[in-house]
Amino acid sequence: MAFIQKNTLYIAWGTALLAVGGSLFFSNVLMYPPCVLCWWQRIFMYPQVIILGIAIMQKDMKVHRYALPLAIVGGLIAFFHNLVYLKIVPDSLAPCVNGVSCTTKFIEWFGFVTIPFLSLLAFVAIIIVLFIHKKAYANNQ
Repeated sequence: MAFIQKNTLYIAWGTALLAVGGSLFFSNVLMYPPCVLCWWQRIFMYPQVIILGIAIMQKDMKVHRYALPLAIVGGLIAFFHNLVYLKIVPDSLAPCVNGVSCTTKFIEWFGFVTIPFLSLLAFVAIIIVLFIHKKAYANNQ
C-alpha cells in the first residue's frame, strides 16, 4: 500500500494515458467510430492526462480537488453507457440518436470486456487512486 500512496499521481496519470491511447487506437487505427456517450467520456478523460501530468511536474498535491470531479462525472457517464450497452436502460433514453449506436459491439473480449467497460474501469481506477491520494494528502497535513 505504501507504494500506491507514494505513486498515486503516476498511477492515475498512467491510467489516463492508457485510456486516451486506447480510445485513439480504437478510433484512428481500428476505425471504430465513437458514439455520443464515448465522446462525452473522452471529454472527461482526455484532460486528465494534462491535469495529472502538470500536477506531477508542479508537485501539486491538491490535484484531487479538480481531477476527482472530472473523473467522477466521466465515471457516471461510463456507468450509464454500460447500462445502455447491457440493455438495462432502454435505447430510447440514450443520446445516441444520430451516428453510431451506443450499443454497437466492436469488441467483446472474454465475453464481457467491451469498450464501455474499459472506459468505466479506467475511470473507477482513477477515482480510487485519487481518493487514496486525497487521504494520504490529508494525513500529511
